[in-house]
Order: sequence, then structure tokens, then C-alpha cells
Amino acid sequence: MTSFKPEDFDIPAEFQHWPGDPAEDNVGPFFCKSLAPAAETAFRLDKHHCNMFGIVHGGVLMCFADYTLCLSAIENTNEGCLTLTCDNQFVSSAEAGELLIGRGELIRRTRRMAFVRATLSVGDRVVLSSTATLKMTQMDQTRVS
Repeated sequence: MTSFKPEDFDIPAEFQHWPGDPAEDNVGPFFCKSLAPAAETAFRLDKHHCNMFGIVHGGVLMCFADYTLCLSAIENTNEGCLTLTCDNQFVSSAEAGELLIGRGELIRRTRRMAFVRATLSVGDRVVLSSTATLKMTQMDQTRVS
């Protein structure tokens, strides 16, 4: 798996690349500095993340929200998770060049389920708010042949 350096994306040095999955790396790459119960993530937005209106595409924002939500649920374990539901509210827009920070929170976790929420912001401006229900699983069970 590829490991990305935060300085190559003008991300603060305290963040690190978490080698999650190739889809996230293709959209991102995304970075994190803490995990559950309160994940903090970072993503430098670029022109190729924008839609035809010149603002970051909602699908890109939802992908980064899912990353933040999942990191909030795994609690530094070797577990993985699958998103069962994800509800997103678009509050504001984001533009290329901005640093998007995600803050996730584990609300409740059982043996098989996690309930999480996250907020994506640029500075003090909230861009997206999310809640999700996740199914916890062993990492080798998350791969589909």
C-alpha cells in the first residue's frame, strides 16, 4: 500500500496517512491524527475534487466523512467496519486549496455495531455534518472477492 506524506499535501505534520483502502487514497489521500472515540482527520482539497460549479463535489465530501466516521468507530483495533447507513447534511461549500478538517465522535458501540457522528469544517465554517450506523467486522471479512 502507498503511504503519503502530509507535507506533500500541505497537511500539518501531526497528521499521518492511515493506509485504509485504495478508494480513499484515490479520492484523497486522507490523513488522521487521532482515532476513537474522537477521530480528527485532514484533507487538502484540490481542483480535481471540484464539480462544474467550481466547488468540491458532494460525493468527495461524503467519502471523506465516511473515512472520519469509520476511524471514529474502530477504536485503535484491527477491526474494520462497513457503513450500513450514512446521513449527510450539506451546510456550506468548500473550494480547491482549502484544508478540510473532520472531527468524528463515537456515540455508542456494541460488539457488532457502532453509532457515530462527524463534522467537516474549513476553519470555523462547517461544511458537512454526518451520522452513521456501522457494522463492525474483522479486517479479513471486509474484503469481497
